[in-house]
Amino acid sequence: MTRQATVRSKSGRLKLSITAHAGTKHVAYLRKYLTAAWPMVEGAPKVLSVGLVGDEHMARLHKQFLKIDGPTDVLTFELDHDKNDHCTGGEVIVCVPEAERRAEELNIDPANELLLYALHGLLHLSGYDDKTPARYQAMHEREDEILTALQIGKLFHSPRTSGMRSRKRS
Repeated sequence: MTRQATVRSKSGRLKLSITAHAGTKHVAYLRKYLTAAWPMVEGAPKVLSVGLVGDEHMARLHKQFLKIDGPTDVLTFELDHDKNDHCTGGEVIVCVPEAERRAEELNIDPANELLLYALHGLLHLSGYDDKTPARYQAMHEREDEILTALQIGKLFHSPRTSGMRSRKRS
């Protein structure tokens, strides 16, 4: 199932495409909140593709691109760049079963966990990285700031979940 949306914003125009091979019930939710989050992300690409996949598909991609066995939560791919090498288009692949497992473990809504993963990927495409402790902290703080602005609230550093979020995303 593929759902697409185009959204205009004061800072430009986003072309968002969401393809769901798993988690189709979350497409409308992700479209709503990603389009609302997009203007809050400085340097965000104007073309964003989000793929919702299962464990097997994610495990294949994880092995192919990072040489790591097993699924992961989110993978991000820069697809297009401008003349200054700024990412103008990218793809975020999200593992729905991983989000569902983590959401159950953390006792949060799986749709919010999926949104966190997709937002994490969008931030990567916008120039954020989480390779050092300081950058890891800054990236996840930015996620929580955006989620709070969207009236969802902190997911990464919430009192409920922060002690359980020890694993870095790919």
